Amino acid sequence: MYNQKYAIYQVFTRLFGNKNTQHVPWGTIEQNGVGKFNDFTDKALSEISKLGITHIWYTGVPHHAVINDYKHIGISDNHPSVVKGRAGSPYAVKDYYSVNPDLAENPERRVEEFESLIKRSHNNGLKVILDIVPNHVARHYQGLNNPEGVSDFGAQDDTTLEYHRNNNFYYIPNSSFELPDIAPAFTPLGGEQHPNLRSPFIETPAKWTGNGSRLDKPNFDDWYETVKINYGVRPDGSKDFPELPSDYAQRNYMDHFRFWESVDVPSSWVKFRDIALFWLEKGVDGFRYDMAEMVPVEFWSYLNSSIKMENQDAFLMAEVYQPDLYRDYIHLGKMDYLYDKVDLYDGLKDIMQGKASTAIIPDIQHQMMDIEHHMLHFLDNHDEQRIASPEFVGNPHIAKPAMLVSALLSSSPTMIYFGQEVGEPGAEDAGFGQPSRTSIFDYIRVPQHQKWMNHGAFDGGLLNDNEKQLRHFYQKVMNFSLEHSSITGDYQDLHQSNNLSDSVYAFLRYDNQELTIVAANFSQDATESIHLKIPNDVVLKLKITDGNYLLDEHIEGVQRQKFTIEKGIGTFNIELKPLASLVWVLSLDE
Repeated sequence: MYNQKYAIYQVFTRLFGNKNTQHVPWGTIEQNGVGKFNDFTDKALSEISKLGITHIWYTGVPHHAVINDYKHIGISDNHPSVVKGRAGSPYAVKDYYSVNPDLAENPERRVEEFESLIKRSHNNGLKVILDIVPNHVARHYQGLNNPEGVSDFGAQDDTTLEYHRNNNFYYIPNSSFELPDIAPAFTPLGGEQHPNLRSPFIETPAKWTGNGSRLDKPNFDDWYETVKINYGVRPDGSKDFPELPSDYAQRNYMDHFRFWESVDVPSSWVKFRDIALFWLEKGVDGFRYDMAEMVPVEFWSYLNSSIKMENQDAFLMAEVYQPDLYRDYIHLGKMDYLYDKVDLYDGLKDIMQGKASTAIIPDIQHQMMDIEHHMLHFLDNHDEQRIASPEFVGNPHIAKPAMLVSALLSSSPTMIYFGQEVGEPGAEDAGFGQPSRTSIFDYIRVPQHQKWMNHGAFDGGLLNDNEKQLRHFYQKVMNFSLEHSSITGDYQDLHQSNNLSDSVYAFLRYDNQELTIVAANFSQDATESIHLKIPNDVVLKLKITDGNYLLDEHIEGVQRQKFTIEKGIGTFNIELKPLASLVWVLSLDE
């Protein structure tokens, strides 16, 4: 049993503090503005914490390839043809020991400014999560802040070989990299005649592309701006390192650490371990790993056990989208949390869009029960369509029942994406980034978030009543999830046993202190009256005596409700208005 619920606020660091309301597609930093580390004031961080947040994930902080000219401080230019957008992809990292110079008031002191942000976050009760992108780096990598003895990725590679165990990259000998055929809409810099485009980007020999493409001329849909990291996996897929014995799935991180202590591991393993330990030393509390399933699970055992030896409470979450790999990456790879995208997120989206019944929720929860605490829940992030976009559901209030279920269904962490709580639709045609997702490639505004930001007051002063009510709902749900011990207790589905309709979902979470009843109506127009029976085994387990109890509702503040126990069976009558998202608690220690 887990006794701690966590809540993550993902913020795209470049966009959070941008007060510029101008919107120019492919706009420059001067035209469209950019947020800075210093925009995360104590007031801003305090309000994020009050939203019911324990961890803040500063997305896009590591120094990635950008277009802006920073040669005066020693940063080399990046060729615009291998930079996505004008601001650059945060997942094409150029220097892992530094941070994006765009984010600093003084780019020469950019690392120090980020260290100050870490301290401010901690002072406001927030732990800090940083990206590590282990599968690929920018085509032009240049470390300017490497610790003594640390060489850049690829600096010591034998480039005459397609593969060598200690090469950091894979090569295509006797070839040169060619740009893919790029559609006109994605022409570098929107077609601007930039001086750095007068000569072509040169890479000889060509390297494998980030998604594993072995073509010297990758396709546009390949991750052509990045190169694949070699972890000692040969081109035929066999491993040039020992596998973990099967019983290590049941062993702790200390045993994993001891296993690797005596193993000569590939060079890339050591490089990423050193990067993680560098940022831990600077006060970072955990990491979000991009596309973890594209990196061998043995590496994760090595890295995560090394991290836990330094900080056993480090928060480690990762993208893994193949359900058949979940348990390996949790038990063998020692991940704390994986995205529950393929099952719960996709399922809730289908329910909201009228494509599925709420009956799928208990099926999803049942198949995850042995790892439910490790499956991180979300309805929005930088990769997905914004809830409020017309491509998703349009009206952000339609997602309230799904948000309630996502946050309270399991003991796992819940993540929200900045602007989600005020209905950001991601409508801008930003340039490389297209509408329905807030662009991670461009300098743009985030209009709904800017209304909450209110020119730096961070008080929601420009939100209308409808938007304020939405944020208040998120605040109620997120804080409830942190404050009530039952949410990390046992789970009991009420949908199947009570024969509920396709638009309603209800369940229990309980421990020895309280019983929580959660009910949600996904219908936008129909009121549902439901009669819930609470199973006898739950009543017996909690030692609830026969009688009538009055329960308070904690989210929408509807009137108190009578809960009856008769002959060991609980009954509860509920009227669920359209989009109702309700929670009642029976305290067991009174």
